[in-house]
Amino acid sequence: MKKIILLLLAALFCFAAIDTGAIAVIENATSANAQSNVFGSHLFKGNFANVKQHVYNPDYRLNIGDIVLLKMWGAFEFEQALSIDSQGNIFVPKVGIIKLLGVRNGDIVSVITQQVKKVYKDNVFIYADMEAYQNVSIFVTGNVNKPGLYEGLSSDSLMQYLDKASGINPLYGSFRNITILRDNKPYKQIDLYDFLIDGKMELLAFRSGDVILVDSVGSYISAKGEVLRAFRFESKDELMNLKELAKLAGIKPTATNAIVKSYKTDNRLNINSYTLKEFENVFLHAGDEVEFLPEHLADEIRVSIEGEHDGLHTVVLKKGSTLQDLKEGLILNKQSNIKAVQLFRKSVAATQKNLLDAQLKELETLALTTPSVSSEEANMRAQETKAVLEFIERARKIEPKGQITINEKTVAQSIILEEGDIINIPALNNIVIVQGEVGVPGAFTYIDGQSIDEYISLAGGFSQRANKNRVLVIRVNGKAENYDASPFSFGKPKIEEGDSILVLPKAEGKALQYTNLLSQILYHVAIATKVILDI
Repeated sequence: MKKIILLLLAALFCFAAIDTGAIAVIENATSANAQSNVFGSHLFKGNFANVKQHVYNPDYRLNIGDIVLLKMWGAFEFEQALSIDSQGNIFVPKVGIIKLLGVRNGDIVSVITQQVKKVYKDNVFIYADMEAYQNVSIFVTGNVNKPGLYEGLSSDSLMQYLDKASGINPLYGSFRNITILRDNKPYKQIDLYDFLIDGKMELLAFRSGDVILVDSVGSYISAKGEVLRAFRFESKDELMNLKELAKLAGIKPTATNAIVKSYKTDNRLNINSYTLKEFENVFLHAGDEVEFLPEHLADEIRVSIEGEHDGLHTVVLKKGSTLQDLKEGLILNKQSNIKAVQLFRKSVAATQKNLLDAQLKELETLALTTPSVSSEEANMRAQETKAVLEFIERARKIEPKGQITINEKTVAQSIILEEGDIINIPALNNIVIVQGEVGVPGAFTYIDGQSIDEYISLAGGFSQRANKNRVLVIRVNGKAENYDASPFSFGKPKIEEGDSILVLPKAEGKALQYTNLLSQILYHVAIATKVILDI
């Protein structure tokens, strides 16, 4: 019984060691993304903390240690920088003690003049100014990263003291509800959005013992789409309308509509669309997500034409035009391969990208959370996980082309073009490209009747890492055919001019699910981009 318990504890320990690391990675990534998406989180990078702001402040009250530069001329000449002593006084020869503790900065000359006049009735002129201010100590607390007591000049701004405290915590600190307390009573209320949006900052004179209190964030709303500032914005009041959010986010002139996603208390998601005219009367709630869109009605679309032709590279067609309508207006030449016209669409590319990202996310989760039952296996798993994460990083940079397959049976009249479509007219060529896990990838002259095995042989044959069950033949029109080159397979695709032969690598892993997913990703990347991604 004891042996069974010990084995269970060991297995749990190995699992926990791997799983905890994975959770830490995921939590850190989530926290970083949440912080960077908060409007204002970029402010506090040390740019304010390391600067002192020497600004004349007539309301500053002189304190012990402050230095006053005094000049006297006429019947009596004297010039010296005098420090206010521990009794709050300065001593002037032939005049005596002058008390300056608590005197306003703007009243220095008049206070000193009154004392000098008691000794010298006339013909003595006086100039006095602060040469050095004594630091004041300010408490910074609430939802800041490093609450504490910080020193600075009384003329230093609120931003400088917040920066000294490493800034407002963007996850739960308020940028719009900051209170300055003096003598334990609210003295000033600050909204940093005035500074972030309009550049307005009220300069005030701090005193030792003042407290800067950063309140907790209340409700917030996220904005994206046709905006200059795609962030999570804080609502100062309980409710914010769409017009105010549009101003904060800086909507572009092209924005005409807003899609509002609201999460209600009954756990239901409500999605509504509003026009620009309705913004003022639409009130948002905590956690709402808003996307500003350019919904313009258009009777025409713009299509790009690339490749081998002698006409325009951008044409404007009526909405609803087909591929056949476009082909009739093309100006071709002898090298134009009109039978192999290629169509690329942004929406298809986006779908391919989303599918790839979802598979990569699944692979990442699997790599980070697969448990090990021994320390030896844990070490092997760590090396394998590192290699997979590097592969995922490369794969995420892949941008699918979004090609729509136009096969022989497709009627050009049935393909309706969309805004932003790209039409490519390939040039006639007699080349067959072989790439991937072969000895010498390259381009080879097309020979009528030559088999796929012969082309692979011309490229040096299969490498040791080749997956002979997954050889892809991608036609010029985007159609992909899978060829199983193992000894017991039947049927071979006929190779035609302009075809690409892609030999995929083997995807090997400890877990079957792990290997299958990696194989799917390699397959989808090859189809979407005609590129073999190395493992």
